[in-house]
Order: sequence, then structure tokens, then C-alpha cells
Amino acid sequence: MSLKRRIVKSPWIGWLLFITTVIVVIIIAVFASSIIERRAEASFTFVPKVKYENWEPRNEVWGENFPKQYQSYIQSSEDDFRSKYNGSQMIDMLEIDPRLVVLWAGYGFSKDYNQGRGHYYAIEDIRNTLRTGAPVDGKSSPMPNTCWSCKSPDVPRLMGQSSPQDFYAGTWDTKGPEIVNAIGCADCHDAETMNLQISRPALIEAFERMGKDITKASHQEMRSLVCAQCHVEYYFDKRDGKQAYLTFPWDNGFTAEDMEEYYDDFEFYDWEHAISKAPMLKAQHPGWETFMTGIHAERGVSCADCHMPYKSEGGQKFTDHHLQSPLNNVEASCAVCHREKTLTLVKNVYDRQDKIIENRDKLEELLVRAHVEAGKAWELGATEDEMKAVLMDIRHAQWRWDYAAASHGASFHSPVEISRVIGTGITIAQEARIKLARLFADYGFNEELPYPDISTKAKAQAFIQLPVEKLEAEKQTFLIEVVPEWEKAAAAREASYPVKKLMD
Repeated sequence: MSLKRRIVKSPWIGWLLFITTVIVVIIIAVFASSIIERRAEASFTFVPKVKYENWEPRNEVWGENFPKQYQSYIQSSEDDFRSKYNGSQMIDMLEIDPRLVVLWAGYGFSKDYNQGRGHYYAIEDIRNTLRTGAPVDGKSSPMPNTCWSCKSPDVPRLMGQSSPQDFYAGTWDTKGPEIVNAIGCADCHDAETMNLQISRPALIEAFERMGKDITKASHQEMRSLVCAQCHVEYYFDKRDGKQAYLTFPWDNGFTAEDMEEYYDDFEFYDWEHAISKAPMLKAQHPGWETFMTGIHAERGVSCADCHMPYKSEGGQKFTDHHLQSPLNNVEASCAVCHREKTLTLVKNVYDRQDKIIENRDKLEELLVRAHVEAGKAWELGATEDEMKAVLMDIRHAQWRWDYAAASHGASFHSPVEISRVIGTGITIAQEARIKLARLFADYGFNEELPYPDISTKAKAQAFIQLPVEKLEAEKQTFLIEVVPEWEKAAAAREASYPVKKLMD
């Protein structure tokens, strides 16, 4: 039977076909309208409103042209998220773990070490830390200008005006009025093309020494390498007339042992420990190096894939510039690849962290004992020759602890490698203590050396005789008297920066 006859015989069929056709036409019309609307939105996405110089340091100026990215960047000011161990909140790590005070005795980190709140607060936090001192009334900071290197897009601006070595020279306070903008757009992007770019020479120089051309890196590799400008291990090279020249110790490779060998070869040390007198190494934050030994890097995942995942607003897809822990954004980061539930994924992370931190804490305890016991050995009259091997063991064991502890997220990025590094650190620390026990026996000391009462940050700082109250009072004077003058000078300078309005 033909369709026409069926409709004549059963009119409801005709009505059904008519209604179905109308519904399909409406749906198609809605889709067409949406597509046209989204195309219209896209046509306005990258229409610039202002024209600025390549090294424009003010993030809000870039935000005129890229409002969605800028608004997501502003969310980095949120400091209310705390995971089991870290997050975006300000956390006094010395209060959480007072053993750190003893491990860093004689070094700036024993004064003050806070969990960073993120890029948005980079300038505020470096001004506030006791490590940069209180340069008031002609007094200089104990730190060099090199300490500004990763804190601001004002840094590549200043390097471009002179040279990296000129920038590194001098004490931290001398660049205070020049560096006022927190980490942002110009640190990672070319102002003309918006392509990712390397704005810090230390990374380029490290690649050159390894015989690699960083300009041949793919876009996906660059989504990690722009992070590797700063989230890496580094030191201040003062050889051959250099002044605290920022250098990455990768000539032998990226592992803890590779970098340890690099430092040992020219007997570099960051400071002499106040108790043990060991020539110590301070790991900075070798996040990229440890990330590269993990499964995510092996699978081609970049830093930005997890910490800056793509998002969509108004039909526009862009990179979320709210840099944060993936644990605060599991659905947009982890769940893109993983099918487990959010609570399961978070539990997986915490399980790895718990197991690694358990062993890391044991290594910390052994190191505290080793430093205190080495101090006792000196007191008993041990000679430099007798102590040389002991101090080298302490140096190497603490380097491995610090490599693991300072590599933010390493217990997740590369749990197998970090477990291995901590394990070797425990072995070396025990070897140092065995050698010390033999020395004690040689000097007729057979008593148990008690573990110090360092149950709080205050007690630990008192144990190493650190005048914290004096340092804090001096810092407050600096923040009240000096910082406002820096801000005033910066505002006057930035008012002259060329920014051309292209449209309203």
C-alpha cells in the first residue's frame, strides 16, 4: 500500500509525519543559529583592543586583548584550597615540620619557608619572606638579584635592556623598584604572535650545553618547557668572575645522582651547615626533572594539560590560566583521560603521597641525628680528615632528601623514582651515622646522644640559636618604609609605557 493511501486510510499518520518534519526543521534551525552565533563570537575572539611592546610586564594590559584568559588568571588569587599536603593556602612548612629548621641550620630557609600561594602572589611573597632580609637604612639584602629571576615579567624586560649578567649582579634590594608585576603573560608568550616562548636564558643555555636546540621543541613540549624555565633545580654560578649567574646543573643528566656529580666535580656548596659543618647543597624545586621520569611525561602529557586544562566559555575553547593543583580541578584535568571517579583518583594521589612521605620523614629524622652527632664529633676533637667522609655522606643524603622534598608534586609525578631516591638517601645517612659511631668510640664517647627537643618551629629555631624576633621586626620595618617607595617609583615609570588603544 502506498504512503498516500495509508494517509487517506489513517489520517493520524499524516499528522505524525507533519509534526515530525516540523520538529526536525526547528532542531536544524536551532543548530544553524548556534553555529552562526559561535562563528560570530569566534570572529571577535582575537581582535586586539590595544597595542603594546613585546616585553610589556603588566598582565592587566595583556588582559585587554585576552579577557577570558586574564579573568581565569585572576582566579589564581584564590588561596582557599588545601589538599592533604599542599594546595594554594599559605602554609608555614617550618611549623608543620620543625625538623627542617635543623636541616637548614645556617641557611636562609631555616628562617622562613612557606608553601607558595601561586604565581599571583609571587612578588608579595618574596618581599615578605625573611630570606630576602630587611634592606633598610642603607643595609643590603643577603640575597642577589638572581633571586628575582622567576618572579616577574619585569625580569625579561630588564634583561632585554642590558644583559643577563648585568641583571644578576648586585643585591636583591637594588631591583626592588623595577620588579613589581607578578608572574604572568610575558613570561611565556610572545606579544606579537602569542606563541609560547622561552624568556629566561638559563634554560636555553642549559640546552645548548647538552647539544640540544630548544627552538626545535614542539608546541606540546613547549607547554612544559615554559614551566621548566623556573620549576627546576638551579644554582648561582660565581666562577670565572660571574656574579650569581643562574645556571641549571644538567650537563651530566637530570637525575639526583647526575646533578650531585656535577656539583661534586667542582666542590660547589650552597652553605656550610651551622651544626655539622658539612658543605651542603640546597635543592630548589626540580619539578620538571622529576616529572620527566614519570609515566605522564612518558605518555606525552604536558604540565599545562593538567595544571592549565582547556575550558570552554561562550563557544570559545581556550587554556585555563588559573594555574592550580589538579586536585582542585579533577573533572577538567584528570578525568579527561581517566575514567575512575573523582574520589578514587584523589585517593590514588594521597596513597602515593602517604607512602613516600612516610619514608621521607624517616630520612629527615636520620639527618637531624647525623647533623647533631657530627656537631658532637667536632666537640670531641675530631679532625677534618676524620670528618671528611662523614660530611660527604651527610651532604649526599640530605641532597637526596631535598631533591625529593623540594620537587613539588614529585610523589605523584614520579613515585617510583622518588621512592628510589629517598631509599638511597636513607642508606647513605645510616652510613654516615655508623662512621660517626666509630669516631665516638675512638674518642671514648659511648653515651647515647639525645634527640633534640625540636617539637615546634620556635624550639627548633632556638636550638640553632636563630634570632627570629629580631629578623621579623626588621622585616616589618622594611615592608612599611621601603616597599611603598618601590611601588610609587614603579607606578611613575609604568605610566610612560607605550600602550596604544586600537578600538573601544
